[in-house]
Amino acid sequence: MQNNFPLPPKQQNLPNQRWLIYPEQPEITKQLAKTLEISPLIAQTLINRDISTIDQAQAFLDPESIKLPLPIEEFPDLNISLNLLQTTISQEQKIAICGDYDADGMTSTALLLRALKHLGAKVDYAIPSRMQEGYGINQRIVEEFHQEGVNLILTVDNGIAAYEPIVRARELGVNVIITDHHDIPPKLPPAHAILNPKLISETSPYRGVAGVGVAYILAVSLAQRLGKHQGLIKPLLELFTLGTIADLAPLTGVNRRLVKRGLQYLPHSQLPGVQALIQVSGVKAREQGTGNREQETYEEGRGKKEEGRGEKLMGTQTSSNFQHSVDSRVLNPKSKDHQKSLKPDDIGFRLGPRINAVGRIADPQIVIELLTTDDMGIALERAMQCEEINQRRQLLCEEIEQEAIAWCESSQINLQEERVLVVVQPGWHHGVIGIVASRLVERYGVPVFIGAYEEEGEEIIRGSARGIPEFDVFEALQFCDELLGKYGGHRAAGGFSFSAENLDKFRSRLSEFAHQCLEVQHLKPLISIDAEAEIQELSFDLYRQIDLLHPCGIENKYPVFWTRNVKISEQRIVGKGHIKLTLIKGEKIQAIAWRWGDYFPLPSVVDIAYKMRENTWNGQSNIELELLGVRLPMEVSRNSAISPQNFPQKAEFSYNSRLYSCSLYQIGDVQELRIRNSRGEVLAIQKGQKIGLLGKTRNSAKQVDVSDARFFNLIKAAMNALKL
Repeated sequence: MQNNFPLPPKQQNLPNQRWLIYPEQPEITKQLAKTLEISPLIAQTLINRDISTIDQAQAFLDPESIKLPLPIEEFPDLNISLNLLQTTISQEQKIAICGDYDADGMTSTALLLRALKHLGAKVDYAIPSRMQEGYGINQRIVEEFHQEGVNLILTVDNGIAAYEPIVRARELGVNVIITDHHDIPPKLPPAHAILNPKLISETSPYRGVAGVGVAYILAVSLAQRLGKHQGLIKPLLELFTLGTIADLAPLTGVNRRLVKRGLQYLPHSQLPGVQALIQVSGVKAREQGTGNREQETYEEGRGKKEEGRGEKLMGTQTSSNFQHSVDSRVLNPKSKDHQKSLKPDDIGFRLGPRINAVGRIADPQIVIELLTTDDMGIALERAMQCEEINQRRQLLCEEIEQEAIAWCESSQINLQEERVLVVVQPGWHHGVIGIVASRLVERYGVPVFIGAYEEEGEEIIRGSARGIPEFDVFEALQFCDELLGKYGGHRAAGGFSFSAENLDKFRSRLSEFAHQCLEVQHLKPLISIDAEAEIQELSFDLYRQIDLLHPCGIENKYPVFWTRNVKISEQRIVGKGHIKLTLIKGEKIQAIAWRWGDYFPLPSVVDIAYKMRENTWNGQSNIELELLGVRLPMEVSRNSAISPQNFPQKAEFSYNSRLYSCSLYQIGDVQELRIRNSRGEVLAIQKGQKIGLLGKTRNSAKQVDVSDARFFNLIKAAMNALKL
């Protein structure tokens, strides 16, 4: 059987990648660049984010200029929730929060604990055990709350799929408010109120908030109603920012506006826990347009949004708007108190992993105490615990990753045949295998399902899954429904459990599903690239303009550029398998390639894909590159003609933040354009025809009018990708 895994370093010097380079749109780019006085590279990046008009760009670059609706107008059950909380607090009845053990759940829990105590509530909390109970509120927690005399249960970052536990709470006479952001199940639990952005309009600016965002909206709305928001909003906004970025929520809409503010608050935080966490993690605040960080792999990244789920200070509720009620000094760059800010990477690479590590392998109470204490001594103790736990988590991940790689290579799996990787071993820690799954996806470019046996009897396997853009993890789990016990998740990630005797059937069924949606060309890690740049363009001015795009993250990715025919004049291994390089093309520039020791040495001349970064050492700052991809030089003729003998022509492209592949075929004397989405559906259009076919097979396809705007614009994007 052929081994499709990377060969040992001496035989292979390049990562196995596929590059998706966004098509150039020179006319729109020129217009945006001139009007907004920005680099064409930044203008092209905006276009790649589906921001192609002056009005859209101005609104994106200045999110404070957008008038937002009041939350109470968007969330149908918000008023019910506020009335219920207000009554419970005024009658001095007990409130209990049921949280979650990831960063979103823990920051949500801490946020509501702080807010409700500030508002005079009698409040406590509980978080289910990751190892013994798994995700979400359960019947044990409900019954214990009832025994303790709790009148109102408030879930955060969970509960939308907890039908039976909520039924039990109602039977016991306990009121329930669910605050969650996960997908809506077929049957909603019978809570007194449900706050979930998935229940509101898809066009709402609140649609993308994480669990901590829902908690923030509820807490601030309640504080405003009670007239007790003074001194409360700033610390809540800091916790919102930590949780939103650590949970990889989309940095668009309300999230973009609030995170931008929160990142300016955090360096001057009055919360002892935040101060202590920043101190032990070595994060340094920077002026706008500067940056300096050492790489710590984004441990919780790329589809984390944890598995196992089936699932500006706001204005008053009168005339004030969401955008007008923050201290104006936050937006004044000349204010001495607010000249410096954190970057999303500071949280994603440094603070978030330290918080998440605790929920993965230790007691979440450590983080709750860290973020709710007002005692600096306790805060430092808890922050040091987070640091130690994160170091243990890193070691666990490294050990499991190496064992998984060794198993894969010894098994000699043919990934072009299987199209999915299923790895199961005894003794692996359930709390970190999701991180390892992400690393294996990066290494092999295929969906990864990784599992470990339960401790007793090895009869049950519990695991985590991570996908690639063309593969829907949750749909794959649904395809295996009759083989699984519990499962849940979303498109990019999921969690599952099943009887060990079903392992072979599970692997076979996943492979069957993968063949329906994945082609061979999809089985490589994807690098999405915004624009081509020359080394001399990579200036401090361009780097500072990138700040206009911040906060960067999910659905607003940090710009990635590429340069062709770059000479590597020097390269050496540094640290734990990183490559430090000196690059030359007209000008000289330094670069770093994290964890690329397997590919050392790289060829002397390559095309490179990279992010810009600033490195400061001994008081001197320089622009450096963070390499994401390399390939052998590939000269591309932008005006190359398509001739029949060159068919089929193929390309990949992004449209409305979704990935597509397209092909141009010659069928007799007719050219046919085929566009395939991630679900395996194909739109086929023959040249000169107004009617096309849409479906998974030609026999079952339906006819569609391709002049309709939704098809016409997609076809135009595909033609740009094919250089037609």
